[in-house]
Amino acid sequence: MLSSTINSYKDLVVWRASVELAVDCYSATKAIPTSETYGMTSQIRRSATSIAANIAEGHGRESTGSFF
Repeated sequence: MLSSTINSYKDLVVWRASVELAVDCYSATKAIPTSETYGMTSQIRRSATSIAANIAEGHGRESTGSFF
């Protein structure tokens, strides 16, 4: 069992990993042709970014039932 307390979503390993994933996705999509900027590139970037955002949103809820 972990002895540390979770005070923020930023304390979660999964949140930190999701931020790293988003950064990696932004870097990787730089190589995609500009003709796909509003297609595939946009979809990849938005989906990667939404992971961290959803974790933060879940932590901000009044109930912790869905957080744990």
